[in-house]
Amino acid sequence: MDRSLDTRVSQAVDAWLRWLPRWRPSTHRGRTRLCRRCFGSPIMAAVGLDHDVPHAVQHGLSTRVKAIVDDIVDDYTQRNLPLLQRELHEADVRKERQYRPDHGLDPEFDGLPVDPDPIPGEPYLFTLAGLAGEEPSDDDLPVPLSEEEKAALRTEIRLADECAIHAGKLVCIAIEAHRERIQEAVALYVEPQVEALLADLTLELDSPPSW
Repeated sequence: MDRSLDTRVSQAVDAWLRWLPRWRPSTHRGRTRLCRRCFGSPIMAAVGLDHDVPHAVQHGLSTRVKAIVDDIVDDYTQRNLPLLQRELHEADVRKERQYRPDHGLDPEFDGLPVDPDPIPGEPYLFTLAGLAGEEPSDDDLPVPLSEEEKAALRTEIRLADECAIHAGKLVCIAIEAHRERIQEAVALYVEPQVEALLADLTLELDSPPSW
């Protein structure tokens, strides 16, 4: 195991553990869409947070750990995949010219939808995602690639995917060593709040209001 990787994973877990005592159950309407970052995540499975844990608790940890994988892939791409690096850089330049409401969020919110789910019959005047989704001008469109460049780009994308898979496996191995303290923190800070919510719900169901 790369010692620097093990250290970065440990630091990510430490940061999540410092945040966890501030977590509170959400009182707003739940979302119907699954989070692709957390649902089925091998990282969550490695630490036992893949079931019976509020999504916000999962998301705060998975986002921090995924950032480590992303950094590894970015470094590999920058050093070894020049064509893919050029395409990614040009895409970033185009994005910087647009309003990006999802940019710079805390790990607990990174990757989540910036707008709440619409309520039937109550349309929004505007949405943040809509403001960020303006069509690029002709000047922003990328230069078409040749057939040789397309083939080379597909190869580089495959190599980047293989790097991500390998890095993800190493991260899962590294974070598994922190499973016990993660579980202890969930038992201390999360489970009592969830149990209190269930107790309140049970009380309301057992004692319906009289009309």
